[in-house]
Amino acid sequence: MMSEAGGRLSTLRAALVVMRRDFTAILFSRSFIFFLLGPMLLVLTVAMAATVASHSEPGPDRTLIGIAMPGRDTEAMLAAQRVLAAQAGADLPDFTVVRRLKPGEDFDAAAALRRPGATYAAILSGSAAHPVLTGAKAGIDGWRGAISLIAAQASGEGIRSFPAVRLQASATPRAALHSGRTDTAKAGQTTLFFLTMMLAGMVLSNLVEEKGNKIIEVLAAAIPLEALFLGKLFAMLAMSLVAICLWGAAGEAIYLAAGKGLPMLAAPAVGWPMFIALGALYFSMAYLLLGSVFLAIGSMAATVRDVQTLSMPVTMLQLVLFFFASYAMTRPGSMVELAAVIIPFSSPFAMLARAAVSASLWPHVLALAWQALAVLVCVRLGSALFRQRVMKSGPASGRRRQGARGKALA
Repeated sequence: MMSEAGGRLSTLRAALVVMRRDFTAILFSRSFIFFLLGPMLLVLTVAMAATVASHSEPGPDRTLIGIAMPGRDTEAMLAAQRVLAAQAGADLPDFTVVRRLKPGEDFDAAAALRRPGATYAAILSGSAAHPVLTGAKAGIDGWRGAISLIAAQASGEGIRSFPAVRLQASATPRAALHSGRTDTAKAGQTTLFFLTMMLAGMVLSNLVEEKGNKIIEVLAAAIPLEALFLGKLFAMLAMSLVAICLWGAAGEAIYLAAGKGLPMLAAPAVGWPMFIALGALYFSMAYLLLGSVFLAIGSMAATVRDVQTLSMPVTMLQLVLFFFASYAMTRPGSMVELAAVIIPFSSPFAMLARAAVSASLWPHVLALAWQALAVLVCVRLGSALFRQRVMKSGPASGRRRQGARGKALA
């Protein structure tokens, strides 16, 4: 792209130069490494605590399977489960008696799973010699081996003969499916909020530091102010995405190491790949919106104390908008949810929650376009305030004051 008159770079090229400068300076600094280690150590501590708790108190968190068999088979399965759990300490499901069937009595296991108040993950029916496990396919596949082992113990054959377990997949109850996706939506909203607030604050500290050593005024005199504003904002966004990728890789490693010690979230309605992609896009929009506000605040702050004073109202307002978006998630289709989607600063949180509970994708296209427009407006307003505040103390105003003094002396 051609440079502008007077030898100055165009706004876009100057923004790229500032972005590359800030990104490399922060990425390879020791402070950024220590900044990365803090959340990693916190996540590691929480994961270790969850793993220890799951092993020390396994009862409440173990899978509960209902039994609906004839009386003799029911007692044999219960006794076999207790023996195997005591001998091997194996990861076996807990059993609860749903019904002791009479000879020839039919039992609809799928209907029993949909019954209000049912707390079991699956129902074991049939007999000890021919067990039938009914439940959601994703759950019963993992318990085939354990059920076969218990049935072999119950039949008196031991490990010499393992009965084949017939799996009967049933649709997940609609209420349970919605509840699981709601939990995923809440987790996504909370993660998005904490990442945005934690990482957007670095914009302020970087700007105040450069204002203190006058670097910002040198840059403002050399390149367009809009380029300086955009370059710093997108450099911090790129740095934040790098940090999130590293934290995500560390979290995945911890999850694989902990196994079943960590809680599982239900798959979102749009699927995990699309949900993660939308999460990255909505984080970018939320970061740019909040970062543009923080940069405007940083242009008015001369010290760290000023930063804390000026940023506190913005932080509290963002917390209010987060709770507003969380409340709107519980009122789908209402005016509250529509307002949460329209307000730019709450829209990323509201739309990420919608991705977890609704499979429709076209609302996200409209929401992202609206948020991008809001980002442009906030960046323009922030850069205008940034220009006004920086240029008041910049080299140009200093030269004008010196020229006025020279004319007065003449």
